This record gives sequence, structure tokens and C-alpha cells, in this order.
Amino acid sequence: MMTVCIMMSHRKGALMLQMRPMDPACPIDRQLGVDVSPVVLVNVFTLEKDDEQTFLNAWQHDALFMKHQPGFISTQLHRAIGESPTYLNYAVWESTAAFRAAFTHPEFLKRLSTYPASVVASPHLFQRVAAPGVCVA
Repeated sequence: MMTVCIMMSHRKGALMLQMRPMDPACPIDRQLGVDVSPVVLVNVFTLEKDDEQTFLNAWQHDALFMKHQPGFISTQLHRAIGESPTYLNYAVWESTAAFRAAFTHPEFLKRLSTYPASVVASPHLFQRVAAPGVCVA
């Protein structure tokens, strides 16, 4: 599976967060160009067990930033059961445009340097689907 690195330059030098698309045919950068309302971000994080607390601190810091961005609705972080240091973040946004503005915000991009090097993020955007008698769109 392909791994993509987001690299940004800022005064402290280069920073890197590894990203592995859930669907290599439609990675997050392509999804950001599709206007949908509302939109759900699902992001699976894999990391080394020794990096869990640093990861949790970085994620909480990011979540507090995102919480104050226009169009943010909610988020919830989940940890895999057992010994797996795998996490899933589920966040709801009013629109792709609102998420795109927050995800590409210079302040957010600076925060990527706080994640441990072992973290690999797999973000993907979704929209609700109606299933009669089960769920509404």
C-alpha cells in the first residue's frame, strides 16, 4: 500500500506526517475538492505503543483547535480494543469546504510536527447514505 508524506516548511524546518490513503484511487487531497454537506471525516491512526501518550496529547491539541473552526460539529476518538495501538477519529463537519479550510489552515499545519514519527494517518471523507427503515441521509 502506498504511503504519502505531507511535508511543510516553516521556521523550525521541515515537518512530516505520514499519510496512507484508505482508498489510493481517491486520497484526501482529491476528496477536499468535492463539495458535500455535511461531511464525515474518518481517520485511522496507527502508531507504536510507546508513542501513545504523545499521540494523545497531540490529537487533543488538534481537536481543540478544530473545535473552534467554522463548520465544525463534533468529534470522537476511539481506541482499538486489546493491545493494538490503533485509533479511529470520527469528526462531523458542516461541509467539505469548512473541513478543507480547517485542514489546510497554517496553524493546523504547524501542529503536525507534534505527532510522533511512528504515527501514520489514514484520513477519508464520507457522506451519509439513506437506508430506508435504518438511517436517513
